[in-house]
Amino acid sequence: MRGMHSSGLSAHPNQEPRTASAKVNLRQSMAYLVPYLWEFKGRVLLAVLALLAAKGATLVMPWALKHIIDGVDASLAAPIIFPAFFILFYGALRFGSVFFGELRDALFSRVTEHAMRKIGLRVFKHLHSLELAFHLDRATGGISRDIERGTNGISFLMRFLMFNIVPTLFEILMVAIIFAAAFSIWYALITLIAVVLYVVFTILTTEWRNKFVREANQADSSTSTRAIDSLLNYETVKYFNNEQYEADTYDKFLANWEQAKLKNRMSLLALNSGQALIIALAITAMMWMAADSVMNKEMTLGDLAMINAYMIQLFIPLNFLGFVYREIRRSLTDLENMLALLKRDASIKDADGAPPLQISRGEILWQNIHFGYHPERPILQDFNLQIAAGSKVAIVGSSGAGKSTLARLLYRFYDINAGQILIDGQDIRTVTLDSLRRAIAIVPQDTVLFNTSIRDNIAYGNPQASDEQIARAIRMAHLDNFINSLPEGDKTLVGERGLKVSGGEKQRIAIARVLLKGAPILIFDEATSALDSQSENAILEAMREVASGHTTLVIAHRLSTVVDADTIVVMDKGRVIEQGTHNQLLEQQGRYAQMWALQLQDEN
Repeated sequence: MRGMHSSGLSAHPNQEPRTASAKVNLRQSMAYLVPYLWEFKGRVLLAVLALLAAKGATLVMPWALKHIIDGVDASLAAPIIFPAFFILFYGALRFGSVFFGELRDALFSRVTEHAMRKIGLRVFKHLHSLELAFHLDRATGGISRDIERGTNGISFLMRFLMFNIVPTLFEILMVAIIFAAAFSIWYALITLIAVVLYVVFTILTTEWRNKFVREANQADSSTSTRAIDSLLNYETVKYFNNEQYEADTYDKFLANWEQAKLKNRMSLLALNSGQALIIALAITAMMWMAADSVMNKEMTLGDLAMINAYMIQLFIPLNFLGFVYREIRRSLTDLENMLALLKRDASIKDADGAPPLQISRGEILWQNIHFGYHPERPILQDFNLQIAAGSKVAIVGSSGAGKSTLARLLYRFYDINAGQILIDGQDIRTVTLDSLRRAIAIVPQDTVLFNTSIRDNIAYGNPQASDEQIARAIRMAHLDNFINSLPEGDKTLVGERGLKVSGGEKQRIAIARVLLKGAPILIFDEATSALDSQSENAILEAMREVASGHTTLVIAHRLSTVVDADTIVVMDKGRVIEQGTHNQLLEQQGRYAQMWALQLQDEN
C-alpha cells in the first residue's frame, strides 16, 4: 500500500494495493450524483430560488451601507429619512441573506441525506454481490473506511458544488460589473486579476498537495485496519502474551500516519498563506485607490465603505472557494476507492436469462471436476461423486484433501475450472445464485455469530419465522436447557463474533438456523467437532431427524459421527479413493479402515 512501503509496513497481508483504484474526475462523480438530485427536482428548484434570494441580498447590502454613511455625512446635507430607511433596509437584507441561506440548506439537506442513503446502500449491496475471493483478499476495516469517507465526499460534493462554487463565481462577476459601472474599470480589473491568480494558485498548489492527502488517507485506512485486525483477534493476542508487540506494531502505523498528516498540514500552510497574500495585495491596492479618490473629493466616504464591504464580502466566499476546491479534490480522492468498488464486476454472477433452480428430488452430481484456488495448486482433480436424492453421504479424509471445498463449490462461491456440478440435472452455473443458495443450508465448521441476541442469531435462518418455529428449532437443536439457564434467556447477547458462548453452543445455534431455513439440501461441515460426547450424541440425533427426507452432505473428521451414512466417501489429494458403507469400507481394509483404527486407538 502506498504510504506504507517506505517503512516496510503492510496494512494487512491480504489487503489489495490501493494504487489499483481508478482515479475519478468531477464529471464521472456527477454522473453518479445527478440521478439522485433529479429524484427531488422540486426541492432542488426551491433551494436554487432560496440561493438566488440570499445572493441578491448579499450583493445589495454594501450599496445600502453606502447610503447609510452618506446619509449621516453632514457635508452632503442628506435628508434624515434616507439613512433611517436604509438602516432598516440594511437590517432586512442582513436577515434575508442569512435566512434564505439557511432555508436553502434545509431544503437541500433532504436531497443530500437521501443520496447518501441510496449510494451507501448501493455499495453495501454490491459488496455482498462480489465473490468470496474478493472478501478474503480485502481487509474489512479498510473497506469500511473507504465507504465512510466516500459517502462523506458525496455529501460535500452535493452540498458545495451546486450551492457554493457557481454562486461565488457569479457574485465575483457581479461585483466586478458594479465596480466598473460605479467607479472605475481599474477596480474591476484588480478584482478579476486577483480572482484569476487566486484560482490558478489554488488549483496548482492543490494538485501538488493532493498526493499528501492520498498518503494521509491510506495511512488512516492502514491504521484502522491494523487496529480492527488486532481487536478481532483479542484472544490470540492474549494466548501469546503479545500485547506489547501489538502496541508497538500499531504505534509504527500511527507514526506513519503522523508523518503523512504532517506533510498534509505543511502543504496546507503553503496553500493558505499564498491565498491570503493574493487577497491582501488586491485589497491593499483597491483601498489605496479609493482612499486617494476620497481625499481628492472624487468619491464619498460611503463609496469607500461600499468598496471595502464588497471586498470583505468577496474575501469570505473567495477564501471559501479555495477551501471548497481543496475539499472537492479531496472528496474525489475519497471517492476513488468507493467508486472502484462499484466498478468492480462480480466474477461469480447469474448468466443472462438464468432461470431459478427447480428442485424435484435433490440429487447432486459432481462430474469430472477440476478446481484449484490458485492455478499452481490444484485441489480437486477429476473428481466424481453422486449423492442420490434423500440420501446421506459423508466425506472423510485427511486435512487438505478438498472436503470443505466441495461445500464452497456447491454454493458456487467459486466456479470450477472444468467439469459440471448438477442438481437434479441442472448445471448450477446456469441457474440463479439466489435460488441455488436458497436450496442449500449449511452448518459450517467455524460458526460466526452476529453481535446480537441468541434469538436474533437463530432467526437469521429465516427472519420471517414465527415464534413457534423458532421455539421448535431451539428444541431440536437442544438449546432449550442452555437458554433456560441464562438470566435473560434467548435475549442474551452473544458478543463480538459470538465470543460469549462456547463452541458447542455456537454450533447448536447454527443448527437451529439451518432448521429454520428449511432447505432441501443440507451440509454439515464438521458440525460436531467442537462438542463434547454428550452434546455430540444429542446433536447427532437431531441431525438424523433434520436430515430425514433431505439430501445431506456431511463433511467429517470424527468417523464415529458418520457410521450411519448411506455412503461414506474417502478423499485424498482431491480424488475419491474409496466409497461405501461403514461396514463395507472396514471389510476393504483400505484407507478408511486405517483411519478408523487410529481413531479407536486415540479414544482408548
